[in-house]
Amino acid sequence: MRKVGSSLLAVLMAGALLAGCGGSGGAASSSAAKSSAAGSSAAASSAASSAASSAAASSGAASDADKEAAKKVADLIDAIYVQERNDKTDEQCKAAKDAWDKLTDAQKELVEGEEADPDYFGRDTGDASKDDPLNQDNIGEKEILVVSFGTSFNDSRAQDIGGIEKAIAAANSGWAVRRAFTAQIIINHIQARDGEKIDNVDQALERAEKNGVKTLVIQPTHLMHGAEYDELVEAVEKVKSKFTSVKIAEPLLGAVGASGTEVNADKEAVAKHVVAAAVKTAGFTDANDAASKGTAFVLMGHGTSHNAKVTYEQMQAQMTKLGYKNVFIGTVEGEPESTSCESVIKAVKDAGYKNVILRPLMVVAGDHANNDMADPEDEESWFAQFTAAKAFDKVTTQIEGLGRIADVQKIYVDHTAAVTK
Repeated sequence: MRKVGSSLLAVLMAGALLAGCGGSGGAASSSAAKSSAAGSSAAASSAASSAASSAAASSGAASDADKEAAKKVADLIDAIYVQERNDKTDEQCKAAKDAWDKLTDAQKELVEGEEADPDYFGRDTGDASKDDPLNQDNIGEKEILVVSFGTSFNDSRAQDIGGIEKAIAAANSGWAVRRAFTAQIIINHIQARDGEKIDNVDQALERAEKNGVKTLVIQPTHLMHGAEYDELVEAVEKVKSKFTSVKIAEPLLGAVGASGTEVNADKEAVAKHVVAAAVKTAGFTDANDAASKGTAFVLMGHGTSHNAKVTYEQMQAQMTKLGYKNVFIGTVEGEPESTSCESVIKAVKDAGYKNVILRPLMVVAGDHANNDMADPEDEESWFAQFTAAKAFDKVTTQIEGLGRIADVQKIYVDHTAAVTK
C-alpha cells in the first residue's frame, strides 16, 4: 500500500508542476500538458493496479502460511489427545508445545483440529507451580496411592485433588502419599502445556514396585463404583502379587446400592457438606433460607451409562430425605434420564423457583464445570440452557469442586483409615 501511495503522490506533484508552467504557452502548451497528464495518470493507474495485485498475492501467501503453521500445531495436539501412553509421548508433548510457542498470536487463533483448539495451550487455568505431582521416588515400604481421574485446570488440581492428598498425608504419618491419574489425555495436556509430569496408574504401580513398597493402599477419589473404579481394580489385580499387601479403599459415595432410593452414611454426609458449602458461598443461612427467597441449587455431576448411574438418583433421594426441597441433581451425560438438563430445568421450573445456582457435583471444578456447566458463550452449556428457558429471573454459577471442602476431605481420610488399620 505504501508503494501505491507513492505513485499517486508523484502524479499529483507532476500535475501541479504542469499547471504552474502553462500560463504563457497558449493552446499547444495546454494540449501538451493535458496529454502528458493523461499519460501520467494512465501509468499511475497501472502501477497502482499492479501494486494492489502484488499486495493481495502476498497477503494470500501469508494466509496460507499461517493456516499451514496452525494446522501443524493442531495435528501435534491431536496426536497427544489420546488415552494410551507410548514410547513417543514425551517427545510428542514437547514438540506440540515448541510448535505452539513459535506461532504468532494471529496464527494461534487458527489452531483447529479434531480435538485441538487455541485453548489447549492458550487458556489460563492458574499457576501449575502450586501443584505437587507427587511422583517422587524414595517412597519407603508403606504407600498410599491417591488415584484421580484428573483435571488440566491448574487451580482446581491444586485445590481439589491436592486438598484431598494433603488431608490424607496429614492423617497418615509414616506413610508416603503419591498420585496417579486415570486420564492419559489430561496427563499429556498438563505435561505438554506446563511441563508437569503426573504418573498414570501403571506408572505409579511400577514406581511403587521399584521403590520396594510392601504395603500399598489405594484411595480413589472417584465418586462411585463406576467404570473408572472398575478399570482401577483391573489394573491393580494384574500387579498385586508384587506387593505383600494391596488394599483399595471406598470411593467417595461408598457402596452403590440396589435401587434409586437406597442411601448410606457417605451419601448423607456428602449431601450435607456440599449443600452447606453452596449455601455459604451464596450468602444464605441454610437451604431453607435460600428456598424462602426463591432460590434453587442445581448440582451437576458427570453421569454414566454404567449401572452405578443409580447413584445420582440416590443422591436426589438423599436430598429429599434431608429436606432439601430446593436441591436438584443433574448430569452432563443425562444418564440417568431424570438428570438431563431438560429434565432438571422442568423440575426446577415446576417447583416454582425463580433463581438458580449451578454448582458441580464433582471432585474437581475442571473442564465440565467451567465449560459444560458455566460457559455463557456455549449455547449447550447448562448456564446457557437455563437462561434460554426464560423461566428464571437469575442464573448464576459456583465453580468449586468437592475436593476443596474440608469435611469431604475427611470422608476420604476415613475411607483410607478403614483399610490401613
